[in-house]
Amino acid sequence: QVQLVESGGGLVQAGGSLRLSCTSSGSSFSLFNMGWFHQAPGTARELVAAIDWTGETTYYGGFVKGRFTISRDNAKNTVYLQMNSLKPEETAAYYCAGRRSFSIATEEGQYNYWGQGTQVTVSS
Repeated sequence: QVQLVESGGGLVQAGGSLRLSCTSSGSSFSLFNMGWFHQAPGTARELVAAIDWTGETTYYGGFVKGRFTISRDNAKNTVYLQMNSLKPEETAAYYCAGRRSFSIATEEGQYNYWGQGTQVTVSS
């Protein structure tokens, strides 16, 4: 059984930065494609960023525009999301997701495992 635990959320002013972490308790993390999604109340869950199992291929939502970086450390079973220049409209719960596959996943339905989420609040 794979469990994903996010951390690093919090309150930040507009233009500030946060780094989210997601640690997996299961084995074979290095074979998992990982993604970060966010969801504001009343809206659909949206892909923020994804990274393949090698860490060499990444994908970002169109709104990111070079401000965020996804990375992973397979030795620590952890994936990170560095978020810079945060905007108030990016206030949301941020979820880590994983799936065991050799191809990167960009759709919510492609992921098998989800964390509980961590709240990010960006004040104006």
